[in-house]
Amino acid sequence: MLKNKVALVTGSTSGIGLAYARALAGEGANIVINGFGKPEDIEKERASIEADFGVTCVYNGADMTKPDEIAAMVADVEKDLGGVDILVNNAGIQHVAPIEDFPVEKWDQIIAINLSSSFHTIRAALPGMKKKGWGRIINTASAHALVASPYKVAYVAAKHGIAGLVKTVALEVAEDGITVNAICPGYVWTPLVEEQIPDTMKARNMSEEEVKRDVLLAAQPTKAFVTVEQVAALAVFLCSDAASSITGTMLPMDGGWTAQ
Repeated sequence: MLKNKVALVTGSTSGIGLAYARALAGEGANIVINGFGKPEDIEKERASIEADFGVTCVYNGADMTKPDEIAAMVADVEKDLGGVDILVNNAGIQHVAPIEDFPVEKWDQIIAINLSSSFHTIRAALPGMKKKGWGRIINTASAHALVASPYKVAYVAAKHGIAGLVKTVALEVAEDGITVNAICPGYVWTPLVEEQIPDTMKARNMSEEEVKRDVLLAAQPTKAFVTVEQVAALAVFLCSDAASSITGTMLPMDGGWTAQ
């Protein structure tokens, strides 16, 4: 379905981002992965995508807090692979603390990575998509783009910002063959979720099991974590011709969380 297309997936060295990369490669897209990690681990995943799916996969280590590096990454994709057809903005970090204890530097970092980086990638990639008359922009938002939870002020603010960004850009490019959407997962079992458990335990004075049951899955009626494969499958659908009229939307995949 996506043969000869090029997909740039930020924050794709693990978790949801890596699942996106593999799912899109499975449909024939050439892939650019991006993110942090041990060089040997990143190379293993890059080589695995090429070997498993017979596509080109390259790694770009652009720091998503730095607009110049983001612009250079998109320029490199245009020069080396012919441009970005599918942009998946997935890079994200988390910090959990009451607002009065929330470190200012953490606020700045989360807003930069979870929100501003998407502005910079979209801004850089759109001209090439417009020239081709086709493009797919997908943002990983969150149920927290639609509702709030305590102790996550920066994350919730950033994800609500993504909702506004997606809707605005979708309207701007509605006649250009480009769709812009956001997937809003509930809790997905990823390294990001696993890493926030100790902070949540401390903030709420709970055990790990209590955090999983009474905090993470409390709002999800299914009482089950969303899987990375489910999120990636929705992204693949959004890249299809069948989804060409879906744009400017926030698509919940949250086990019923935001239905309440």
